[in-house]
Amino acid sequence: MHKISLKYQSKNQVKSTDLESVLDASGLLNQQIKVSPENKKIESKRGRQVISQRTNSLLGVQIVSSGSYVPDNVVTNQDLQERFGFDPEWIEQRTGILERRHAPAEMATSDLCYEAAQKAIRAARVNPEDIDLLIVGTFTPDFQCPSVACLVQDRLGLDAPAIDLQAACAGFMYALVTAAQYVATGNSKLALVIGGDCNSRIVNPEDRRVAPLFGDGAGAVLLSKGDPHQGLACYQTGSDGSGCSLLDRPAGGTRNPATAEDIKQGRHFLNMDGRSVFKWAVRTVADSIDLMLTKTGMSVHDVDLFLMHQANIRIIDSACEQLGIPKDKVFNNLDRYGNTSGGSIPIVLDEAFNAGLINRGDTILLSGFGAGLAWGTGLFRW
Repeated sequence: MHKISLKYQSKNQVKSTDLESVLDASGLLNQQIKVSPENKKIESKRGRQVISQRTNSLLGVQIVSSGSYVPDNVVTNQDLQERFGFDPEWIEQRTGILERRHAPAEMATSDLCYEAAQKAIRAARVNPEDIDLLIVGTFTPDFQCPSVACLVQDRLGLDAPAIDLQAACAGFMYALVTAAQYVATGNSKLALVIGGDCNSRIVNPEDRRVAPLFGDGAGAVLLSKGDPHQGLACYQTGSDGSGCSLLDRPAGGTRNPATAEDIKQGRHFLNMDGRSVFKWAVRTVADSIDLMLTKTGMSVHDVDLFLMHQANIRIIDSACEQLGIPKDKVFNNLDRYGNTSGGSIPIVLDEAFNAGLINRGDTILLSGFGAGLAWGTGLFRW
């Protein structure tokens, strides 16, 4: 990735937060399409109402560089069969996952995030002293406190505020949007955004319904000011707390501090209602992507690449089938890494960029979804 001037600011920087104005400035707004008022439902292109009509835009922001890291330890489906009696064919058919990475005992989430950050910093050829904001999306912190972000800040030697943001598998999207607000408003000149999780520590290794799905890893990006047309042309972050019990860790928080009996019964491990989560995820991904396209007047053919949370290939394929997204516009790596939660999107983004699939001016669709229930979907103009 080429070196950029971090002092650059366009004289035509878009300041309006109005969706129609910023889309028009970016050349994405179809003049025949009008943005509906906030108090009206928006009809999707598939002829039914979507989950929510609220969206926002955040332009004038660019991704300077990316980096990712996964542990060296590869755990294949065959390994899980030998250790726990899992069926390799069932795992592949139901999830598309062939292997995942597990961190060694001495490695925690902050270590994964630090390595990914180092790669992003080297790729951008910037001085770490110029980084003035650090946000980490994770739900598997090293400790309840201090935050992963503060641990990474110390190791990198940053002079910057550092915070964790917890939205599980949507964590990176929430962190990206939050950091972009700082950059767009001039409150950050160079922001480091990391998504990472050490999932192998929070799943019951003997739970054949959950353990095979998850892996460990982290990804990072650097954000700075960009041209008026760069950034999030349209995005939505949403939540549905009524589904909180579909994907949770019942014990270990202030509601139910983990007792010896809880640990014996495995209630401190991640619990998931797989069937219900699957149905919700397919609907949410399809509806939120459809909303992005409807609001911008775009079609799936106007998007150069779709990068979705790498949870399950059947979720991705089902959403793509509903929306008519060509397979050659979708980049996946879950067959090698499984679900890395907060690390999922930045890892797949980094690999797609390094594969030459992302170029200046491209429009990329990013979509994360998971526990909360929470999701974040956006059209990012590179």
